Amino acid sequence: MQVVILCGGLATRLGNLAKNTPKSMIKIHEKPFLEYQIEQLKQQNIEDIVLCVGHLQDQIKEYFGTGEKHGVSINYSTDGETPLGPIGALKKAEPYLKDTFFTLYGDSYGFIEYDKVNSYFEKHDKPALMTVLKNNDKYDKSNVEIQNNIVTKYSNTKTKDMIYIDYGVSLFNKQILNDIPKNTFYSTKDLFSKISNENKLLAYEIDKRFYHIGTPEALEEFTKYIKQ
Repeated sequence: MQVVILCGGLATRLGNLAKNTPKSMIKIHEKPFLEYQIEQLKQQNIEDIVLCVGHLQDQIKEYFGTGEKHGVSINYSTDGETPLGPIGALKKAEPYLKDTFFTLYGDSYGFIEYDKVNSYFEKHDKPALMTVLKNNDKYDKSNVEIQNNIVTKYSNTKTKDMIYIDYGVSLFNKQILNDIPKNTFYSTKDLFSKISNENKLLAYEIDKRFYHIGTPEALEEFTKYIKQ
């Protein structure tokens, strides 16, 4: 299995905490957040990792290198001078991608059994899968509607049926990138809204909460979790 970690964002919600440091490199108990993510993947025997980088990328490359010292293999794909957004970054990384691959947000830490998600994906004829949590606006604003294990709506506009949230890990068939323009900004909202409207996005429910470091409050919460 292959995992692409999307860690090229500007981290504007973190303010000065990420002014001179990529969000993924913010240290929690002396280790960068990205190292916790990679350790978690390694525990499930996932060693093929692609990092989509952008903002202050040299810090990431210098620390992790080829991944050898962390027991994994890392390839890097760089946005370039203009930010491409998460899906635009995936398109740029296309030469490194296998026929199917997971994506993981660079500020997200969840509890996924990747082999089980992959097996579920292989049993269904859909080009994409989103892991979801029944959230009810608890950990962040819910943004997903589901019917019969299919995502039917993905939007920042709240509806009464929107009780799920994107858990932070998705699984794609590489063909999903065929219609994505090269070197163009393309967000997850752009893609997920489109393919959910086309009934092409599987949902896989996770029953354990996730953590993230997208805001100072969430960073503090994850820090407490790691300490425990």
